[in-house]
Formats: sequence, C-alpha cells, structure tokens
Amino acid sequence: MSESTRVTQVATVGIAVSDQQKALEFYVGELGFEVRRDAPFGPGRWIEVAPPGAATTIALVPTGVPAGVRLTTADAGAAHTQLRARGVDTDEEVLRMGPGVPPMFAVRDPDGNSLILIEGA
Repeated sequence: MSESTRVTQVATVGIAVSDQQKALEFYVGELGFEVRRDAPFGPGRWIEVAPPGAATTIALVPTGVPAGVRLTTADAGAAHTQLRARGVDTDEEVLRMGPGVPPMFAVRDPDGNSLILIEGA
C-alpha cells in the first residue's frame, strides 16, 4: 500500500462561463444554489455556488481562467514536493500570487487532465 497523499478533499469544480452574472442568476435563481464566494479576481470575479449543505462547490470561471477540478491540501509546498518525488507530472513550482490568494499548483493525470491543488482547509 502506498503512502497516503496530502490531498484532503475535492473542493471546487470550475466550469467556464461566458457571462458570470448570467450564470450566477441561473445557478442561484433557477437551481436554488447558494453563493459561497463572490470576490474580485483578475478581469472578472471568483464566484463559487453550491446546493445548500453541499461540501463541493462549482466555480463559475471567466474565459481565460482554467476550468476543471480543484483539490485542497493543507500544505501546497509539501504536497508539491511529495508528488514530484513520486514522479507525478506537476507544475515546476508552486504558484504564489500574493496576499489573499492561496498557494497552488497543477497536476496532470496520465491522460493530460489537469487538477489544481490549492492550499486551504
């Protein structure tokens, strides 16, 4: 049995949307989701929605921001080191964008699908 990973949960599934406000209105107004996060992010906003009580959120990402699955880890640096030592295809370094943005890096599976590991709870 292999040593466990430092991945703690599936946090967010990011989907690309052409109009964040229109998408937000659909998910909240039509599907009954609640807004978990809505903050400025690059040229748009970082918006996460989820059904009430759900642990995993959907991020409504603006064009140009990678869509896909975001996983959490308690320590991005340690997870990065561990995965690279195992030969996993990861970004060369952990991305550190500055205050208010958690450290993160991408991991690619054997089919080239990208998963983003983000430091957080």
